[in-house]
Amino acid sequence: MEPGQEIEVCALSDIEPDDILEWAFDGVRYAIYRTEDDEVYATDALCTHEQVSLAEGLLDGHIIECPRHNGLFDIRSGKAMRAPVCVDLNTYPVRVVDGKIMIRPGAGPQA
Repeated sequence: MEPGQEIEVCALSDIEPDDILEWAFDGVRYAIYRTEDDEVYATDALCTHEQVSLAEGLLDGHIIECPRHNGLFDIRSGKAMRAPVCVDLNTYPVRVVDGKIMIRPGAGPQA
């Protein structure tokens, strides 16, 4: 895969509004979020506190709550919002093209 190449994750309809899908590519796990407003975001799949899957967490608008210790992250920026999490998540470029969710995993984390 070339750096910056987009990869198809799934159809937008495969993720319900206000839900999360965990997706793995090339040994890396990603969380793909669809908000109730049909915005799509991608972050690392694992909480930075204890490596728990965020796909099992609660999505509320742009905030994901870790299912283990209730830490919060903003899915738009990856910013850690509430203890015990203090390390931000990496975020990744994602967009919807012709009803398909596309991610650029080779692009590396966004700032």
